[in-house]
Amino acid sequence: MRVVLQRAKNAKVVVEEAIVGKIDNGFLLLVGVTHTDTVADVDYLVEKIVHLRVFEDEAGKMNQSLIDVAGQILSVSQFTLYGDTRKGRRPNFMDAAKPEQANQLYQLFNEKLREKNIQVETGIFGAMMDVSFTNDGPVTLLLDSKTK
Repeated sequence: MRVVLQRAKNAKVVVEEAIVGKIDNGFLLLVGVTHTDTVADVDYLVEKIVHLRVFEDEAGKMNQSLIDVAGQILSVSQFTLYGDTRKGRRPNFMDAAKPEQANQLYQLFNEKLREKNIQVETGIFGAMMDVSFTNDGPVTLLLDSKTK
């Protein structure tokens, strides 16, 4: 699994002119699933994300986690994270999981985040989504369960 994590002051996702997910402070997560991902990949990323210390403490150091600051998550499925652009001009998405498998692991990922007492808002899997946010910092990290 791959996740692009962006620390956000706010974020929202709109589908067909309706806001389907919105947060005020925390992480915008773009989540991609590949065909070899398992529950172990989900578990690794959930633990990494909720305990990652990228929020400032009183001294201004990145020393607090999402849990410490009672942050929220906006999670958006993003199969294009597995786009291969090495050949030609059109990305190849052969490494992205099939929709049924990807949706199953994406939903499990969100549920496991909620089990950590994190408010998780989402987009709609497979829909055309307009995502907007204010990056805080900016802080943007790429997490990949295969490179742990």
